[in-house]
Amino acid sequence: MSKFATQAIHAGYDPEDHDHAAVPPVYASAAFDLGDAARGDALAAGDIDGFEYSRVANPTVDALERRLAALEGGIGAVAVGSGMAAVTYALMCVGEGGGRIIAPYDLYGASVDALGDFLPQFGIHADFVNDINDLDEVASKIGPDTRAIFAETVSNPSTEVLDIEPLADLAHEHGIAVIVDNTVPTPYLLRPIEHGADVVVHSTTKGITGHGNAIGGAVISGGSFDWANGRFPQFTARQQVISDDRAGEWHSFAEKFGKAAFIKRIRIKYLRTFGAVQSPFNAYLSLVGLETLPQRVSQQVASATRIAEHLTRTPHVVKVNYSGLGNTPQFELVRKYFPNGVGQILSFLVDGSADNVRRIIDGAKLFSYVPNIGDARSLIVDPAHITHREVPMEARIAAGVTDNLIRLSIGLEDADDLIADLDQAIAGAY
Repeated sequence: MSKFATQAIHAGYDPEDHDHAAVPPVYASAAFDLGDAARGDALAAGDIDGFEYSRVANPTVDALERRLAALEGGIGAVAVGSGMAAVTYALMCVGEGGGRIIAPYDLYGASVDALGDFLPQFGIHADFVNDINDLDEVASKIGPDTRAIFAETVSNPSTEVLDIEPLADLAHEHGIAVIVDNTVPTPYLLRPIEHGADVVVHSTTKGITGHGNAIGGAVISGGSFDWANGRFPQFTARQQVISDDRAGEWHSFAEKFGKAAFIKRIRIKYLRTFGAVQSPFNAYLSLVGLETLPQRVSQQVASATRIAEHLTRTPHVVKVNYSGLGNTPQFELVRKYFPNGVGQILSFLVDGSADNVRRIIDGAKLFSYVPNIGDARSLIVDPAHITHREVPMEARIAAGVTDNLIRLSIGLEDADDLIADLDQAIAGAY
C-alpha cells in the first residue's frame, strides 16, 4: 500500500474515469442522466454503482469520500455538510430508537450540547463521565441500552489524549461501538481504526481542508463491527428503501450490507433523508487541501510545540494545556499513539480576570480572533464565551473551560513572529 503522503494526493481518484483531468473536477450537477430504463432501475435499486442525484452521491464528493476512507483505513466514507452533521448523524444512527451513548464532558461545545440537551429530544440519551480513560468509570455506565462510546481522540481545547485500545476492548466485550472524533489530529497524526475504533468522524472544515475556506464533515466506517449483534434493532429491521416489494424481496441493512451496514445507513437514511449534503465545490477545496496535509500539519505541530514551551515560561501564564509537551501525565500515551505530534491546538490559563483575557485577544495582531481550528492562519479564541458558550457551567468546569482560558490554533506563519505577537499581547494586557 502507498505511503500516507502519496495517498493524500492520489487515493480515490482515477483520471481515466474523468476525461483524464489531472485534478478532480467540480461536478456542478444536481442530477445525472440515468441512460435507459433498465440502467435507471438498477441504479435506483443499488444493484450497480453510479450517480443519480447529488443529494445522495456526486463524483467530486465521491472522490473525497474514497480518499478519506483510504487515509483513515476504513471501508467507506460519507461526506456531509459540516462536522456537526457528521457527529449528529453518527450518534443518531447508532442510537436510534432509545439508545444511550457514553461520552466525556471534555468535548467540543456543540457536541456536548447535542448529547446533553438536543438528542434526548429524539430519545437518544448520554451518560457523561469525568475521565473517558477511566475504564471503571466507563464500565459503570454500561447498561442494556448502551449503544456506543463517543470521544475525541485529542480533546478540544484541553488536548487530552484518548487511550483508544483498552476502551475499544471494553466496548467490544459488551457489543458496543466506539465512535471517535478525529478532527484535531487528522489521519496524518492518528488512524483510530487501527487501534480499535469502529467509526471516525471529522469536521473537514479544520485540518483536512486546512485553509478556513470550506465547511464540511465526514463519517468513516472501519468495517469490522457486527451491527447485527442484538443491540442495534435498526440494522436488523427490514427496510423498504433497500428492498424490492414488487419482487417480494425484503432486506435489512445488516442482511444486505453486512459489515458495511453502518456507512450504508448513514448514506441511504441520513444523508438522503436529512440532506446535509456536502457541496461539490467544498469537496473540491477539501481534496486540494488534503494534498498538502502532511506538510502543513508537520509544520503546525513543530510551531505549536515551540509556542507551548515558550508559554510555560511566560509571565501571567499559569498553566499550558498541550499534551505534546512531553512532560505531561499522558507522556506514554502520546508516545504510543502520536509519534508525530498531537496537533496544532493548545490552550493556556492566565492570571487576573476575564478582562485580561479580552485585552490579550484584542491586543493580538497576527492571531485572528476566529472560532475555527486547523487554518493556515493562526487563530485565538476564548472558549468559555465562544466555542463552549452553550455548555452548562458544571460541564465547562469539568472540561477545564473557565473564563481565564485562551485557545490557540497554530497556523503556518513563522513561529518567532507568533511568539512575539503573544508576548506583546500578554504584556500589554497587564
